[in-house]
Amino acid sequence: MPTWTPLLATDGRPRYLQIADAIEADLRSGGLKPGDRLPPQRKLAERLGVDFTTVSRAYAEAHTRNLIESHVGRGTFVRSGLRTTVPADARRDDDADLSMNMPPDVTDPDLLGRMREGLEVVSGSMVSLLRYQATTGAEQDKAAAALWLGRRGITAVAERLAIAPGAHAAMVAILSIIARPGDRLLCERVTYPGLRAIAAQLGLVLVGIEMDEAGIIPERLEAAIRAHGPAALYLNPTLQNPTTLTMPEARRREVADILIAHNLPLIEDDAYGFVPQLPPVPLAALAPAQVWHIGGLSKCIGAGLRLAFAVAPDPRAGFALARALRTISGMPSPLCMALATRWIQNGTADRILDFVRQESAARQQIAASVLGGFDFVVDPHAYNIWLKLPEGASRAELMGRMAGRPIGMMPADAFTVCGEPGERIRICLGGAISRDELRAGLMFLGNTLSGGGWMG
Repeated sequence: MPTWTPLLATDGRPRYLQIADAIEADLRSGGLKPGDRLPPQRKLAERLGVDFTTVSRAYAEAHTRNLIESHVGRGTFVRSGLRTTVPADARRDDDADLSMNMPPDVTDPDLLGRMREGLEVVSGSMVSLLRYQATTGAEQDKAAAALWLGRRGITAVAERLAIAPGAHAAMVAILSIIARPGDRLLCERVTYPGLRAIAAQLGLVLVGIEMDEAGIIPERLEAAIRAHGPAALYLNPTLQNPTTLTMPEARRREVADILIAHNLPLIEDDAYGFVPQLPPVPLAALAPAQVWHIGGLSKCIGAGLRLAFAVAPDPRAGFALARALRTISGMPSPLCMALATRWIQNGTADRILDFVRQESAARQQIAASVLGGFDFVVDPHAYNIWLKLPEGASRAELMGRMAGRPIGMMPADAFTVCGEPGERIRICLGGAISRDELRAGLMFLGNTLSGGGWMG
């Protein structure tokens, strides 16, 4: 039924949910029948006067409810019935934490179909996947992890490789091996908030290193090593959270030389390393004997997998990492490992990554067009912008004024290790928000920043 057009309400509910609800309602009422062909997404978007991604997300939602199915080259069709619709009490649409930096939600129906196919295949081993399994991943899961990491130039032999239940758990395990309470841990002056929480839990003292547009400054790193005798250095060198800066290869080589000269361990948090098309070589490839490399899946595939691939500097350190992870978490989820392995092996992970790259670039363009008059740091592949507030503006007051808006925000205080935080805020562009909702939220933010009245 290519002429089908839903009636959308004006009650403020997201348009994509209204479209999906209309498909379900019309199927129940007979307005749509099994086998009916729905309008192409772009045509329906034009007919309704909404953004293309709104319709794409609506069709993705309808796919999730098992209302429709897509066939490449043929179109999108109403399914044969409603028996497999996801019950309302089983859906998790409203559970996302908007303050987290995350990739955009996948909305492409064909890709969602491939992702669901992976779940169906994995479910065939459901009983065995509910048992206790290897602490750091089964053989086939490690093989898939090594294949994935190999694309970043990382050699991950099984004795050095561990699959952890997220990068956070991997960092706790590594720091429990190489540091003791009271030790100094070097990091960027503005760094990942999770590291601050881990350091506080383990009794470590963070020492922030000054940064420029290329990352930490080598001379400052040298001085800090001599002054503090640190246990290790932590870096998030690609699309650094929150600044979005990527350390170029020349700077990485300078840092690697310093690590080697001082025999200093490095925890390389490569959370976003797969997101750029042509990322610089990881530090683990430049100073392998010094580096504990963590290649997470949360920031490039999806945080819900809770998996990270950690590579130790040598087999002995790999054994210590496995022992520490066993103490912390027992094992990563076998179900999540099996799904990730399936997606890596059949190319679905690459398709997800391609979608994330394209959608992130589109959202960055929206941010640039709406907030072009403001001062912010950004990278075309990043999931956030690092916004400097106008003179007189207060990050605390802005957070209050933006409360309730579907824009994830976090003030500089959460990231700052030393010195004054400054009037900066991380604005998240990823997650479940649609392009239309993002544009509206950023326009409200821009109008708020331009409106003044900050001293009142």
